Amino acid sequence: MKSISIMLLATALIVVGCSKDRASEEKVAQATAPDNSGTNVRDRNDQTKTAGDQSENEADRTISQNIRQALTADDSLSTNGKNAKVITIDGKVTLRGPVKSDQEKAAIAAKAQQVAGVKNVDNQLEIATN
Repeated sequence: MKSISIMLLATALIVVGCSKDRASEEKVAQATAPDNSGTNVRDRNDQTKTAGDQSENEADRTISQNIRQALTADDSLSTNGKNAKVITIDGKVTLRGPVKSDQEKAAIAAKAQQVAGVKNVDNQLEIATN
């Protein structure tokens, strides 16, 4: 009987200890969770271009495709740089997303400008802070 009581007490202590560890882990996860609320609010603005604004005409799709191919083929670009958002409407290209440096931002804009059919480039790329 005494050994059962000790075993139950030990089990209870383990359960309590584990739940405290989980609670601590959850608090840390919540404290470090990414927060892009400000970006989401900004992107609700009709003036801000998002991927959903991409034109469906063949010329604009081809421009975006050619820019995307140029970005992914450039091994000097970071993963974020290669994944920059490219939105083309009537030959006007908007670039959005995080990049690692001013040099990368300029290189991506230059690649976009070199693609046939591009009228102008609105470079809204942002330098990542982390």
